[in-house]
Amino acid sequence: MQDKKMDVLGDSVGMMCASAGALTAIAGAAAVYYMSKMPDPTCIPPIDLNDQSYVLEDGSRCSKLMPKGELLDYKPHKDVCTLLDVFKQGVKTAADSPFLGTRSGPNREYEWITYQESYDQARWFGSWLLDQGLESGKDNNIIGVFAQNRQEWIISDLGCRCYNLLVVALYETLGHDAIIFVINQTQMPLLVCDSAEKVNKILSLVEEAGIKHVKTLVVMDNNADVNSALATKLGINIVTFQDALEKGKANLKPEAPPSPDDVAIICYTSGTTGNPKGVMTTHRQFLSMVTGVQMIMSSYRVLNKDDVHLSYLPLAHNFERASQQLLYLYGARIGFFSGDIKLLLDDLQTLRPTFFISVPRLLNKIYDKVMSGVSQSKIKSTLLQCGLDAKMRDLRRYVIRKDSIWDKLLFKKVQALFGGRVDILILGSAPMSGKVLDFFRASLGCVMYEAFGQTEAVAAVTMTIPCETLSGMVGPPMPQNFVKLVDSQEQGYFAANNQGEVLVKGGNVASGYYKEPEKTAETFDKDGWLHTGDIGEWLPNGTLKIIDRKKNIFKLAQGEYIAPEKIETVYCRSKFVAQVFVEGNSLQPFAVAIVVPDEEVLLQWACNNGVTGKFQDLCESQSIKQMVLTDIVSVGKAAKLNSLELVKDVFLCPEPFTVENNLLTPTFKNKRPELRKFFKGIVEEMYKYNEQ
Repeated sequence: MQDKKMDVLGDSVGMMCASAGALTAIAGAAAVYYMSKMPDPTCIPPIDLNDQSYVLEDGSRCSKLMPKGELLDYKPHKDVCTLLDVFKQGVKTAADSPFLGTRSGPNREYEWITYQESYDQARWFGSWLLDQGLESGKDNNIIGVFAQNRQEWIISDLGCRCYNLLVVALYETLGHDAIIFVINQTQMPLLVCDSAEKVNKILSLVEEAGIKHVKTLVVMDNNADVNSALATKLGINIVTFQDALEKGKANLKPEAPPSPDDVAIICYTSGTTGNPKGVMTTHRQFLSMVTGVQMIMSSYRVLNKDDVHLSYLPLAHNFERASQQLLYLYGARIGFFSGDIKLLLDDLQTLRPTFFISVPRLLNKIYDKVMSGVSQSKIKSTLLQCGLDAKMRDLRRYVIRKDSIWDKLLFKKVQALFGGRVDILILGSAPMSGKVLDFFRASLGCVMYEAFGQTEAVAAVTMTIPCETLSGMVGPPMPQNFVKLVDSQEQGYFAANNQGEVLVKGGNVASGYYKEPEKTAETFDKDGWLHTGDIGEWLPNGTLKIIDRKKNIFKLAQGEYIAPEKIETVYCRSKFVAQVFVEGNSLQPFAVAIVVPDEEVLLQWACNNGVTGKFQDLCESQSIKQMVLTDIVSVGKAAKLNSLELVKDVFLCPEPFTVENNLLTPTFKNKRPELRKFFKGIVEEMYKYNEQ
């Protein structure tokens, strides 16, 4: 169903392009109409796009949205000092208006509860939590939430806000051992799960790890088939979310609101090596980032209670949570995806959002599908390019619209995939290629922002300005923080050349890692600078471009960091593997591997299984490749690698990595830059093959 929905642009172009004569007529008519309907600018950039940041005396930079050397205050509104205040401002603005929307499946409309109803339920749930022994603002004030985005997730979070308790989110890609680590480090006595499956998973982990402090599990789904026998054995109480609300309502407690410098969120990063780290962010720090985004976006327009957002990016991460705070502030609506990512386009077309945040992976898929629909025809491709060029000329004149002749002929079909009303789209977590970014800038007729950041800076450090047309960069510093580059000598990057590791300082920089003072000191220096580990370059227009990573990790299209050395260590446990190089990039959703097989083991296996051929022949065999891939994935699963750490494809290389061929260091470690260059073409072919 989703593929058919994404065929529409190619179909519409095809119907209009039966011949070269038709192309000429359509293009000519469109050009005349376009020139006669030149509208006035609809979005004026708040600063000069050719000069977007100040350079300060210490070499750092700040946004030209603020006076030179000054940073934005953390308050998005005079009466808003905490995340609870943010929500209460939304209640004040839109008490009886829809707030949280749920859809039970295809062909169903969204059902809503209001801001006031959500506030009431939050107080009921928070009151019930206090009855379970949690204490406002104390050490034992942490609960876990292990769930997809849904209404009860938000109610749980808001309930904790009302009583200065903390939610720590768990998510599947943390992995088996990491989930146990987080539960133990936080000593959480209570977890809220969305399904019986997740309740049963927590029960099995508690039993396996001998965890004693978990006393209660709350399940959002009614009639969930939980393992009651195991829960009884472990002495864990199972409660439905609805029961918790009813009991809290019957014993309502007075609120115990937080202060601006109380910890608001502990967000665990997916561990690239070792255990995950819990990033502690105060209300002041979180609001600082929200206020910065508010300032940038308000130069285009201010959000309002008629705005609608589709929530599908994980609430376990700060990108989605921070975006939602901005929506709360204005009383906007938030509808949740139906839980199946395959039905996301159907959710979009039902909800018809005006505000949407996403990651490049979704847009890349839609782009690839659209382009495949026109690539077989020169006429289709030419007409599409005419439309894209015309819409980009609009954007360079600061005209953002959905009513041009090209929208009517072509792009209404693309806009309809997203519901037809998207006016603001924010991209984060990973970079997007320029051609894809320009396609959506032109076709969607909305303001698109790209942001760069990390959990330790709440979510965003830099963000593009409205009406930006340059690609390949991530904007100037946000108005709440300074950014500077420092030398990374081992990689040959120097601040004097406007290149180096990206450091951040400002109101949105987190307090550190939960119960990890040593790791905190490694990342947050004594002068308040956060060392991101990303390598950046200042462009002539004062914006930042990310060009490398300081450590041997890479980011996938989902925004998750992968530590290849950790994976390589695991895969070398396979009897078939002599050497392995794991590679990935932020435009792809999975990793791949170059494997040098153990020649003796592979030849012996071939002999035992009646397979003939030389070692070179075996490495070229598709069936042998599949056998090795199956084995290393099995080894990875046994070692509890998470799903994103399991490679999707391998290439069997008969030639070993050596010091002599410059693929190993003198201490016999992989030389990653050289391996990346050497196997670049092969890696690209693997990705191309797997996209088919």
